[in-house]
Amino acid sequence: MLNRILFVCLFLGLCSAGSSLSCRWMDHKFRQYSENSLDLLNTMANNSTNTTEDAEVEDTVAFPNNLYSQASEASAKDKLGFTVQVLEEMVTLFEQDHSSASWEESTLDNFLNIVTQQADGLRSCIGSHSHKKNKKLHMYFKRLSQHVLEQKSRSAEAWELIRKEIKSHLIRADQLVSSLLTTN
Repeated sequence: MLNRILFVCLFLGLCSAGSSLSCRWMDHKFRQYSENSLDLLNTMANNSTNTTEDAEVEDTVAFPNNLYSQASEASAKDKLGFTVQVLEEMVTLFEQDHSSASWEESTLDNFLNIVTQQADGLRSCIGSHSHKKNKKLHMYFKRLSQHVLEQKSRSAEAWELIRKEIKSHLIRADQLVSSLLTTN
């Protein structure tokens, strides 16, 4: 009987140690990657020759503040799942034809690599928890693609609007994950 109790204690200890190690990436790397992705996005703005009004995006596709509010009230794993989805949706959006955008291809490639690494790192923190995709969030990014990029013929101006919108998402995603870092 004592051997069984010892085995259970040892097993629980290993499991809990393993789960804290799975979020080690978030504790040590997330802020660095977040800062790097914002820096690259700002570099893309510096390479942009177009200026646009933020109101243009708001008129066609309103920023999903309510989805971020809901996510901020969710469990830690759901917050991470939401953030992973935001990052993946960003990558999908930027993988579209961006030939008319004025930023350098290498800067965009670096940005996409970092955002993908962020998503992968956060996904490792979730573990085996399967996260249900937020359909409203997916539809929001789809509307960005259709109403901003397609209606503006994927112009440099349209891509600058998207870049500004993505910057807002990166900031909100950083806030969401940072709320978890301050509670640990």
